[in-house]
Amino acid sequence: MRFACRIVLLPMAIAVAAGGVAKAQTQAQIPGQGGDPTDTRIFMPYPDGDPNKPQRFRKPSFGNPPGSGAGTTGFDSTNIKANRKLARPPVPPRPLPPLAPPDQTVAPIYREQVIARPVPAPVVPLAPVPVYQNSVQQRPQVVRRGPIDEDPFGPLGIRAGAFIWKPAVEFTGGYDNNVPRSLQKQGSPLWMVSPELMVKSDWTRHEFVFEGKGNYTWYTNPDVENFNKPMLDLKTKSRIDITRDTRADIESRFNLAADSPGNPNDPADIKKPPIYTVYGSTAGITQKFNRLELTVKGSADRTAYQNAELNDGSSLDLTDRNYNQYAIGLRGAYEMTPGVKPFVEVTADKRVHDPNTCTCEDRNSDGRTIRGGLQFELTRKLTGEIAVGTLTRDYADPALETLRGTLVDGSLIYYATPLTTMKFEAKTSVAESSIVGVSGTLTRDYILSFDHSFRRWLIGTLKTGYGTDNYEGLDRLDKRYFVSAGLTYKLTRTTAIKGEFRQDWLRSNVTSADYTASTVLLGLRFQQ
Repeated sequence: MRFACRIVLLPMAIAVAAGGVAKAQTQAQIPGQGGDPTDTRIFMPYPDGDPNKPQRFRKPSFGNPPGSGAGTTGFDSTNIKANRKLARPPVPPRPLPPLAPPDQTVAPIYREQVIARPVPAPVVPLAPVPVYQNSVQQRPQVVRRGPIDEDPFGPLGIRAGAFIWKPAVEFTGGYDNNVPRSLQKQGSPLWMVSPELMVKSDWTRHEFVFEGKGNYTWYTNPDVENFNKPMLDLKTKSRIDITRDTRADIESRFNLAADSPGNPNDPADIKKPPIYTVYGSTAGITQKFNRLELTVKGSADRTAYQNAELNDGSSLDLTDRNYNQYAIGLRGAYEMTPGVKPFVEVTADKRVHDPNTCTCEDRNSDGRTIRGGLQFELTRKLTGEIAVGTLTRDYADPALETLRGTLVDGSLIYYATPLTTMKFEAKTSVAESSIVGVSGTLTRDYILSFDHSFRRWLIGTLKTGYGTDNYEGLDRLDKRYFVSAGLTYKLTRTTAIKGEFRQDWLRSNVTSADYTASTVLLGLRFQQ
């Protein structure tokens, strides 16, 4: 009985073993399948490998592992107890290296090898490559642009160390039909030379600025050559940044000029207008307390006249018109919003005249000024400062009346368009007088100008102005008007052609003082 069972089971075992061998052979023919995924690599390497560095071979194992013929019922025929403590998690198959681009590596083709076709990458349209004259295609270079030059025809200046120098000179010729500014007109051609120089520091802190302008005007008509006159205006400004909220400002000035023709303060038999100089300095300190800003400043100025030359050839001493002026001022401003800053300013000054031997009035005086205004910058189109207030000047001589008046000071700039700019200036001052019984002259000036750029190199200018001279203690009021039109043609940054026409009028309650004058100027400007 036992022998018969063995005979019956032997064919069945042989059949099962033959089926397992056939199945294993079938699985070994398909790469990547079978019990051991590395078995097929021993005989058939993958096309994505490196032929120069083949994979490491190991000795193959023949036969069938235990349980290779088991079914899917879950029965384990090996009868081996599972040791769950020693069980290890399945090791994931080793990832295959990525396929190399077909244009870089050509994989060797073996017998019965399956080659995977690479998936083509999406085609991205390329920008057209410019073709240059030398027929060599180059990659265009990135050019970094600098800041936009607001004035492409402005002077660049000369850099010397930490300073920038901007020199300039103008040569002007023209004609004036009323040189003496009187009812009896006397015209003459004129020539004018006007040098200029500006020096500005280029420091990270502090600042220093020097501005110098001058000219000399002479007339070719011998009848009016006595009206030849010089002009020189020098000014320096220094700012010292002590701390973030504290700064000191120092200003020095020097001015040389001549009285205007027809000035009633000059003697009647004078041959030519006298020349005078004004020089002085101002020092101040400004402290910020958050939005509150306080400024204290003091100034000292000297006005000196040269001797006047009379028609008979004699000289007239004008030392009685020389005086010193000392002033101190306090200003407080509060920034309500960015760009809007109201302020209040109080100033007191004293004028002391030089001693003289004549029996003139004692013109020493004390002045007080109180004004309030607004300093603003609105939408970057309207900027400036405007103030109104009152002024009072008391004289030591009781025969001279106290001078009182309302003052209006301002400087506004309105950028109507990128090509058009409007400027408005207003100024009120008190000038000394040498007329007997006259305390002083209250002078007001208002100037309105328009600048329009037809092109960047062609700029038109239109100006109009109105002023009054009120002689306190004398029934005289002079009204001044002027209108001018100019055109500037900028050839280059260093050369420009300028032309101007100006018309002046003076109307006074004194009939003999009226006059009308017309001036035509044409000049050439050189700047660096």
